[in-house]
Amino acid sequence: MRRLVPLARRLVMMIGGEAMQSAFHFGLNLVLMHRLSAEGYGLFALAMVMGGVAITYVRSLTAMPASIWIGRDSGRHRAHAYDASFASGALLLSIGISLLTILLMVVWDADQILSVGLFVLAWSFRSHLRVSNFALGRPGLVSLSDLGFTLCSIAAMALVVWRGGDLLHATFLTLAATNALGVAIMLLGMRRPIRFTLRASMRRRWFGLWRSVRWSALSATTVTLQGQAIALLVASFAGPAAYAPIAAVLVFFTPLRIVAGAIANMVQPEIAGLVGRDDAAVWRLMGLWTLALALVGLLYGAIVLAALPFVRSDALANADGWMIGLFSWAIYFTTMLYVMPRITLESLGDFGTVALTTGIAAAIGVALIVLLLLLAPPNWVLAGAAISEVVVAILSWLAVGGRLDRRKAGSFPFRFFPGRSHG
Repeated sequence: MRRLVPLARRLVMMIGGEAMQSAFHFGLNLVLMHRLSAEGYGLFALAMVMGGVAITYVRSLTAMPASIWIGRDSGRHRAHAYDASFASGALLLSIGISLLTILLMVVWDADQILSVGLFVLAWSFRSHLRVSNFALGRPGLVSLSDLGFTLCSIAAMALVVWRGGDLLHATFLTLAATNALGVAIMLLGMRRPIRFTLRASMRRRWFGLWRSVRWSALSATTVTLQGQAIALLVASFAGPAAYAPIAAVLVFFTPLRIVAGAIANMVQPEIAGLVGRDDAAVWRLMGLWTLALALVGLLYGAIVLAALPFVRSDALANADGWMIGLFSWAIYFTTMLYVMPRITLESLGDFGTVALTTGIAAAIGVALIVLLLLLAPPNWVLAGAAISEVVVAILSWLAVGGRLDRRKAGSFPFRFFPGRSHG
């Protein structure tokens, strides 16, 4: 019990905010898939995808480097200087991806162009501030910001749904405003104005970490290609309405991603402390938690597949929801099978292998998705994504086996990159 109490406290602090936000987004998706047309819900889902892409890049290129610099330097003044430098980079990156999102919305003939851009901008920049404030030792402030965002979003969306009107446009404006509120709470809690700078010092600090960050940046790109290729390719080939049934079914399986992320956050520190010292214990941990995740995935997937035939929504009106559900289950279930080897590779500092593994899978997945879009209805593209996840799982386990089996001898027979295992 003495070990469990601090472990539970740390777990709640680390993932409590993410769980709150994920639960809100899950509920919002359920409401909108019953209130919007297939076209409208498809556009909403695509905007969420672009927000996820922005968060991935912001975390890789600014939030993670900021955490490293702040963690290395104990001086308060220098920590704030690093924070300001990388916050400036995060703002520029968020603006850039929001402009790209606006361009895509123009291509997809959306009317909610500006509100979508504001939403992506506010959401991605808030993500950066969350990570940097954790690094600065302010987890309570981050939790307060997450709570404020979630509660205000629920209240504001209830008002939006009750009033009616252009629900999609009002939703994006609401999410932009509540994400901005979350930013404001963190800035007020920091008790100092955030400083933005484009001076040479910012560039020096960022490029000083480039050798470490480059694999993370490459990994972010390959993960984005692998995970979001479905949305972008289906929307490009067949339009947002064709992506709506896929997005609607995928929403039901997102709790599996939350569970996998929570377990990964909890187990990774223990694995990081064991690699190189007790590889047998690492194997036991990986096996135990993979078995637990597999059982959760099987049980939850069976429940969702049994319930899907009873879901009534315009987004699913002309689609085989059960078939989409089966492929979606395969994707998320396979993802849960390689959570443990993935975090073990990260604990080994082997970001190069993680990047190449997802890169190979992304290339295979994109090729299969394009082929299926040309030869079959859009619903079948999930088969290509499922095969891509299977490739990641196989390569991840093979890579971990090659490193743990001979780590003490200093030889890594299953090495993708020459030189050091740290990439």
